Amino acid sequence: MSVVVSNSIPHQGEVKNHALISYILLAIGLFTAIPLLIGAVWAMIKKSSALGTVYHSHYVNATRVFWWSLFWTVLGFITVFILIGYAILGLAWLWALYRVINGFAKILADEPYPL
Repeated sequence: MSVVVSNSIPHQGEVKNHALISYILLAIGLFTAIPLLIGAVWAMIKKSSALGTVYHSHYVNATRVFWWSLFWTVLGFITVFILIGYAILGLAWLWALYRVINGFAKILADEPYPL
């Protein structure tokens, strides 16, 4: 019996690996910033190849982590002079850390990220 592999949906392992690369870059980016951008761009580029797989939601999560982190970080820096910015920056970092760790846990269990 032969197995037919469709060219329209890449191998599940490849899609999972690209999502893991994105999460790794996001995790490093929480400490150095530039990999956060690279991880988000990577997820945006590779997201279409994950359509129809359990991993598509992980690409959406990675993209959302970037954009919401960017929004809250900019807001935090704008409001840092009235001291509330420090709280915004801290909470934004903790939220992003949670989303990345939760993403790792879900993807390693081959589960979709709950959006």
